[in-house]
Amino acid sequence: MIEEIHLRDLGVINDARLPLEPGFSVLTGETGAGKTMVVTALGMLLGARSDASSVRNGAKSALAEAVVRLPKNHRAVQLAEDAGGLVEEYDDGAELLLARTVNSTGRSRAHVGGASAPIGTLAEIGHTLVAVHGQSDQLRLKSSAEQRHALDSYAGSSVERLHKKYKTAYDRYREAAAELKEVRENSRARVLEAQTLQGALAEIDGINPQEGEDEALRAESQKLANVEALRIAATTASAALAGSDYGDGTEANALGLLDTARAAVLNEADADEDLRAIAQRLNEALINITDIVDDISGYSATLDSEGPERLAEVETRRAQLKTLTRKYGADIAEVLEWADQSRTRLSQLSDDPARNDELESELRELRDTLSTLAQSLFEARTKAAKKLAAAVSEELTALAMPNASLVVSVEQTEKFGAHGKDTVTFMLAPHKNAVPRPLGKGASGGELSRVMLALEVVLAEVDPVPTFIFDEVDSGVGGKAAIEIGRRLAMLAQHVQVLVVTHLPQVAAFADHHVLVLKNDDASQSKVEVLDTEQRVVELARMLSGHDQSASAQEHARELLKDAGQL
Repeated sequence: MIEEIHLRDLGVINDARLPLEPGFSVLTGETGAGKTMVVTALGMLLGARSDASSVRNGAKSALAEAVVRLPKNHRAVQLAEDAGGLVEEYDDGAELLLARTVNSTGRSRAHVGGASAPIGTLAEIGHTLVAVHGQSDQLRLKSSAEQRHALDSYAGSSVERLHKKYKTAYDRYREAAAELKEVRENSRARVLEAQTLQGALAEIDGINPQEGEDEALRAESQKLANVEALRIAATTASAALAGSDYGDGTEANALGLLDTARAAVLNEADADEDLRAIAQRLNEALINITDIVDDISGYSATLDSEGPERLAEVETRRAQLKTLTRKYGADIAEVLEWADQSRTRLSQLSDDPARNDELESELRELRDTLSTLAQSLFEARTKAAKKLAAAVSEELTALAMPNASLVVSVEQTEKFGAHGKDTVTFMLAPHKNAVPRPLGKGASGGELSRVMLALEVVLAEVDPVPTFIFDEVDSGVGGKAAIEIGRRLAMLAQHVQVLVVTHLPQVAAFADHHVLVLKNDDASQSKVEVLDTEQRVVELARMLSGHDQSASAQEHARELLKDAGQL
């Protein structure tokens, strides 16, 4: 949800912060106060074209910012991080700052999480967060692909299962078709590539490298190159611990000194328990030193057996491995991986007529499978389209459009696509004898907002975005129809955050939160205020009668709030 919108030097608004809450928020104010600047600001954050006329007179630039609270796994979080933006994470979610500035010449800049980003990135993130309804170019469901996705979501698990099976078959169909095309059209290039791979694999197999062999040989080479120094070190250590084989036996060594110490302690060990413990430790030290001496002796024996001949063998083998790592990988592990991949590729390149026949047979089977699944998808979507159209048309009746109806057209094309063979189109018939036309064509802004409200109410549980903005949703209606609009906005707000710009008190009464846009005394600037219950009564009275202090108007306002469940 959007936690706060910050506007600076936008239209008549000098500097204002609009705090928003979950649920249904309404924005009201006198004509010209600047209510639509909130919608303009959100349009900027959705990547709308920058307009120098939106910058307040005398200001250098206009700013629109939004602080958005999100689940950590929301797609917008990943998009922001991919753009280099900072996303603040908390125990219960994440917080993201979006910003857009427009200067007085019409040039603009976008920021995502504090980092500069292309306008397209800001728009991509914004469209996962906010849907603005009010003008035809702001439709959330304006493309056939978006309408198909909405219909599939509404249809539920039946279409989801079919679509998953179809997508698996379709992906394999494209892979097999691409391979068959390559087999047919690139035979000469395939032969040359196969010859190159055969030569490389023959070289690798001739040397027969083993995994980890290069590292093992490097370590052995280092040891053999320093064998004389290692032998001297081992001999010196052995002499220090056990004496030299070439001495007269009188020189001091660790074993002799430890044995002398142990004997001295043992002579008096019976007299004291602590001294007995020391004797035991001296005995253990003698055993450990004896083991070390044996290990040194064994190590020295291996040095004696590894002469210059072995060093020459190791260096020759390392040179062979080096020829492979120069050509096929940074180390032997990469060489072996390249060889495995090349063998797989070579099997695909082999000029095998049977492979051509196999692919053609597989493609025929896949086409039959796709045809069956596409027909099942068409039938399931057609069935869901009728239910969706009926549900939305029923909502339109309650929204003062009793003769209007939504038509959801599902037409099959000739070619298979990633989602079947269907083209889905949402169309509006304004009255019974009207020819249905695609959404956004032929309907007024107010009518279009009501159609989208009806659609969003029906789709809210299966295909919502976090925040909806409705502008002009009450255009041309009043009375009972306005009450129904307010009621349905409140229904939608049970699932998502809803912000509505309205002139109708019947709609405003249903809001959980009421924000007022006020002009200053000279009408040159505006500010925003969040209203408490009594202030709401006064504002609704103004909207009802034009006289905010009218007792009868205030009584009517309280009645509206009570009927809407807000008192």
